[in-house]
Amino acid sequence: GSSLLTGPEGLMAKERENLKRLKCLRRYRQRYGAEALLHRQLKERRTLATDGAAQQAHTTRSSQRCLAFVDDVRCSNQSLPMTRHCLTHICQDVNQTLFKPCQGSEDVPCNKPVPVSLSEEPCCPLHLRLPPQMYVPEQVLAVPEELEAAPTDLYLSAAELQPTESLPLEFSD
Repeated sequence: GSSLLTGPEGLMAKERENLKRLKCLRRYRQRYGAEALLHRQLKERRTLATDGAAQQAHTTRSSQRCLAFVDDVRCSNQSLPMTRHCLTHICQDVNQTLFKPCQGSEDVPCNKPVPVSLSEEPCCPLHLRLPPQMYVPEQVLAVPEELEAAPTDLYLSAAELQPTESLPLEFSD
């Protein structure tokens, strides 16, 4: 834009006015003085905070293990995201609401963690109670014995079913 002012032919009044307006619009949102200094410091603090938090979250996330102890030995499984326990021990966390232990059956107790669903009693696939069968197969009707022993002379043989000269072909089916 500044090279236009120094050109040999110069600018017309309307072009000069448009150029001045363009320069003003370019500087419209820029900060000056103390405001610019404070804004730059704020941006630096934000980038340090976000970079540091992201770096710290990455390092702690990759090394975060389950806090549960089994026979005085700490669990070596990696914890679930946003929790302190693995999937096996998630029910030990009293603050979580996404998992419940499976109730099992009377014969075999089960404490496997199961995601809470719309049912009142969530169960693992082993203890899932299936709904009653909706399809009932039809019962075979008993055929009376006199119908079973039908005479065989009522049936035609394959040779008798062949078209003959006296019957046209369209009626032979």
